[in-house]
Amino acid sequence: MDLFDKLEGRPGPLGQFTADGYGYYTFPKLEGPIGPEMTFNGKDMIVWSINDYLSIGNHPEIRKVDAEAAEKYGFSSPMGARLMTGNSDEHEALERELSDFMHKPQSLLLNYGYQGIMSVIHALVDRNDFLIYDELSHACIVDGKQLAMAEKSVFKHNDIESLEKQLKRAASRMKPNSSILVVTEGVFGMTGDLGKLKEIIALKEKYPFRLLVDDAHGFGTLGHDGSGAGTQLGCHEGIDIYFGTFAKAVALIGAFVATEPRVIEFLKANTRSQIFAKSLPMPLVVSARARLKLIRENPQWREKLWDNTHKLRKGLIDLGYNVLPSESPVTPVLTAGSTELCTTIMREMREEHGVFVSGVAYPVVPKGIVLIRLIPMAGHTDEHIQKTLKAFEAIKPIVFQSSEEKMTA
Repeated sequence: MDLFDKLEGRPGPLGQFTADGYGYYTFPKLEGPIGPEMTFNGKDMIVWSINDYLSIGNHPEIRKVDAEAAEKYGFSSPMGARLMTGNSDEHEALERELSDFMHKPQSLLLNYGYQGIMSVIHALVDRNDFLIYDELSHACIVDGKQLAMAEKSVFKHNDIESLEKQLKRAASRMKPNSSILVVTEGVFGMTGDLGKLKEIIALKEKYPFRLLVDDAHGFGTLGHDGSGAGTQLGCHEGIDIYFGTFAKAVALIGAFVATEPRVIEFLKANTRSQIFAKSLPMPLVVSARARLKLIRENPQWREKLWDNTHKLRKGLIDLGYNVLPSESPVTPVLTAGSTELCTTIMREMREEHGVFVSGVAYPVVPKGIVLIRLIPMAGHTDEHIQKTLKAFEAIKPIVFQSSEEKMTA
């Protein structure tokens, strides 16, 4: 059978949605300066669907740094992979600053978050090892698991008893050259709950394993200084390998891993997505340094983010919505319903109320469930929050009637 003919008949679970809803429900175009107010289809919107948590993406000082760095270096420099010709003082300085920010001995800069953690997992374990991961891990971890040659097993989401069962099984089957790597998230991006890091770390007293934490949504937003979920939970030192991305709180491209120097030295020579890929362009590295500096100097941004989060969440709960008990700024609203309800909610909010929200239904979440995920930012105002809550109040008959019909069906 011709490969292209086969692909045409095998769209995948999201294929029908990317085709039918292109430009609106999928691949929408938010235009204008990044922030809590943008334009969609020519209409002004209050936006709750981008991850610029600290509203740093359009900060005047950052825009100035970006422009000056682009003028000074261009986007070609440095050319080549870092291992060969793509290293610079700026890249190394950023790594030192990340280590200091994260209270870890050493860091390694990565080009992308998704690609980076896949490659890190692939590098860390071999065919003699055991890889154990949370069932709700992000797709990048799942794809990294697919690349890894280790024996894989999964534990129920945040279920320590389930994890211990897998650890006990792995420990009983270890050979002299076997190791165990446990992978979980600091913040689970769809539901907003934190990983049970303290409880997982406590299991080290009984089982020989190392812990890798993907803290994409926690980096910059959690902890007294923004150093993430481990600091928030009081167990940061127990995280053996910390992974963070710039795509959320830093509002940029890039990522990093922070851990012991001996592990960093190994990853420098074995993380294939970095060894065989061009180094991060200099303007992005310079910008990341400036953004990290501003984040450290402006803790009030994090405080404002949390203030907005609490106001939004309380308002939604007071309206009767089922807001999942998130422990992060991620604010998920859950209701019973179909894919049609999901698209109706998005359309009503955008067209009738000027509020841009994103929703997911099956196959991203189980059948019969609609999840509307709101991402507060430090730049949202009380006016933004109140207008959004009024919009949610206005669509209650649509949401709750559909939910009641689903429950009685």
